[in-house]
Amino acid sequence: MDNDKKTIRLNKFLAQCGVASRRGADTMVFDGRVAINDIPAESPGEQVDPAQDTVLLDGKPVQQPRNSGNQVTIMMNKPTQVVTTVKDPQGRKTVMALLPREYRTARLFPVGRLDFFSEGLLLLTTDGELCHRLTHPKWHQPKIYLVTVRGTVSSRAVSVMEQGMKLAEGETLAPVKIRLTPPRAGTQQIEMTLNQGVNRQIRRMFRDLDMTILRLKRIRQGSLSLGTLKPGQCRTLDEKELNDLKESVGLVP
Repeated sequence: MDNDKKTIRLNKFLAQCGVASRRGADTMVFDGRVAINDIPAESPGEQVDPAQDTVLLDGKPVQQPRNSGNQVTIMMNKPTQVVTTVKDPQGRKTVMALLPREYRTARLFPVGRLDFFSEGLLLLTTDGELCHRLTHPKWHQPKIYLVTVRGTVSSRAVSVMEQGMKLAEGETLAPVKIRLTPPRAGTQQIEMTLNQGVNRQIRRMFRDLDMTILRLKRIRQGSLSLGTLKPGQCRTLDEKELNDLKESVGLVP
């Protein structure tokens, strides 16, 4: 918690300024990129007074937006073989390269991740507090995925997933809601509703169940639906969508 109303945690300040999510801000601090009044920051939890302190990122002052009305939140239909990061050390194409020109100077960052070969609904925002809550376990929202696998899904596999399975690495998963479609041309599509955020959860589940995923697409997050948005396209959330999203994580629109 913040010590008082005048000071806030450094990582929260950086997130409010739109330079990164809180997790991303933590990394920036630990990498030695952040200073407070020319003194290198040692912890993301250090307190700063935005009215008195000067926070530097890579030697340049960081400033809070004048009002939250300038924040931008968009939905993208992420295609496959695109990395969900702002920059990629391996030089692969990132979701930032897909942004239309009007969004490229908005300092957007991804909310959570979809892996390299996964596709579908991805949120990007300049609102650090919104990003923090959407990625925090306390505020986790149900996410719906369409998964296409080779062959068919056995009733045993469905039962294991619906009861809550244990991954080979030891994590115990919450029950997953499953809806099957009829097999077609040697494949079967599964609609899965997840209520927790374990890294690469679906791919690891199917690995342990000895099934091969051919396609993995996120189509819904909380009240938001991908709809008819085409791969690689983006759109700004409308007022109702944004208000509903904020309310779902305890923020007053």
